Amino acid sequence: MNEREGSGFESLSWIANPSANSGAPGSPGDANESDELLDAYSRAVVTAVDKVGPAVVNISALHRGTARTPRGPMEFERPAGGSGVIVAPDGYIVTNSHVIHNATRLEVTLADGRTLPARLIGDDPATDLAVIRVDASGLPTATLGDSDRLRTGQLVIAIGNPLGFQATVTTGVVSALGRSLRSQSGRLIENIIQTDAALNPGNSGGPLVDSRGQVVGINTAIIQGAQGICFAVPANTVRWVVGLLIRQGRVERAYLGIAAERRPIHPRIARENRLDVPFGIGVIQVMPNSPADRGGIRPGDTIVAVDGSPVSSVDDVHRILERAGVDHTIRMSFLRGGERHEITTRLAPAPDEA
Repeated sequence: MNEREGSGFESLSWIANPSANSGAPGSPGDANESDELLDAYSRAVVTAVDKVGPAVVNISALHRGTARTPRGPMEFERPAGGSGVIVAPDGYIVTNSHVIHNATRLEVTLADGRTLPARLIGDDPATDLAVIRVDASGLPTATLGDSDRLRTGQLVIAIGNPLGFQATVTTGVVSALGRSLRSQSGRLIENIIQTDAALNPGNSGGPLVDSRGQVVGINTAIIQGAQGICFAVPANTVRWVVGLLIRQGRVERAYLGIAAERRPIHPRIARENRLDVPFGIGVIQVMPNSPADRGGIRPGDTIVAVDGSPVSSVDDVHRILERAGVDHTIRMSFLRGGERHEITTRLAPAPDEA
């Protein structure tokens, strides 16, 4: 189901160069008389929605599952839905991984009412992002903005299809920046945007937009039972991931090949080995022929530093590996039998995540 037709260069140029789609269909025209009846806040929201709304789509997915019945296991297809946003005029759409992951069929309903079949281009559960594509051209597109310029308290607008109500708009502010959110793959998504813009099931994958009509995030999660606590993947992460998904269908990450846990270090051992942190990464399992295995790491070792940076959680290791990249040679310091050792090993691509 993973297909990447065409070179993708046109699409990537639209993602990398926001000014290239300044004349995209759906851009607001000159102010008309009705604008005079709106206050500044309303004008900002209306202008942003006019600009981005035509690029927001509804996604319908079918997921195959198995249910236990008195007659034994029975397969069934479960419908699911979400939102997405068109980022290139030749049909590339960004959405959440959890909306389309392992779907057997995908359909997209455009803002103009057309319903088109879609195919998967690439999926990255680690950031809860995915790219799908419909066979169409000249579509209205949205611009990815610079999420690093966001400020707490800034106006943001969420556009999507909550609970099946298409083209729904909600507004709020950026409640906090720099949050971390655990993805379904177990990795932390960094620099998450927290907002109080009201989101509901079906908003997933839709755009979070600033007052200039630029997409600053992709809505990804709500906290059930909480009011006004919702999260979005920042646009700068989206831009990086989407570019890789269109080019190669996946995000290639480095891995060590270990199963590990946070482990306390005895104060005497920490003092003798001049360690500044009271925790390390306890190795539980080492995958055969993995970078860790080739470097000499064994179950029972406690990793205390990678490339000179102290590590006290598995998330610390993930951050370092994300920056290092595939084929990079790293240094690892670890404790074995109370003594500190150091090895080097070359990282390898992580296996595909299910």
